[in-house]
Amino acid sequence: MLELQHINYAVHEPDGELGILKDISLAVDDHRLVVFTGPNGGGKTTLAKIVMGLVKPTTGRILWNGEDITGLGITERAKMGISYGFQQPPRFKGLTVRDLLTIAAGNGKLSKDRCCQYLTKVGLCANDYLDREVDASLSGGEVKRIEIATILARNAQLMIFDEPEAGIDLWSFTRLTETFEQIHRAGRATMIVISHQERIISLADEVVVIGDGSISHRGSADEILPEILADTTGACPVLTKGGAAL
Repeated sequence: MLELQHINYAVHEPDGELGILKDISLAVDDHRLVVFTGPNGGGKTTLAKIVMGLVKPTTGRILWNGEDITGLGITERAKMGISYGFQQPPRFKGLTVRDLLTIAAGNGKLSKDRCCQYLTKVGLCANDYLDREVDASLSGGEVKRIEIATILARNAQLMIFDEPEAGIDLWSFTRLTETFEQIHRAGRATMIVISHQERIISLADEVVVIGDGSISHRGSADEILPEILADTTGACPVLTKGGAAL
């Protein structure tokens, strides 16, 4: 179980302190699929990075399975079963796709068939990609899918995906949502997905709407999605507090 307790995050600017996250408390039960959504710049990615240890909160605590991990780094959290997929994944010149999958799986003898299973789930053919380096020769969408495949190979307990649909073609997006459904149905992991896509939001057990650094609304996809879709030209009622737009 993941617990965020009174998370605040602020940055210092020449004219004062700017609050990015403001007293966020949230609990995510095991094997749930939770979607963070909301306006750009609202704090979704910052919150996800705080969970992974990429960003340290100004105040507040993070508990994973009852253990306080607030002071732990990325490596320690990864060893505890937490993984993160970047919106813009890094490239690794000199490392092949097979290398990355093997490292992620922690198995020096990862078979081609197993690699093929991970890559197929994100819409890539092992024959075309296993021996390619993860460098500038790959498109942004290809690197994104490869990174998601490494998260699947890691078989993490908590999988965090930052806008996994970004840069992915429609066919691969369909395969990706099917994979999310399969993982969720099997109860193999807890998933936090940052997304604006209706298809992904509809998969969620819970949708958390984050705007202006705070949780403005949360509930089931059935409750929140119709409100988000109700007005695509004006202010979304879910993204307001007391009638004031965030």
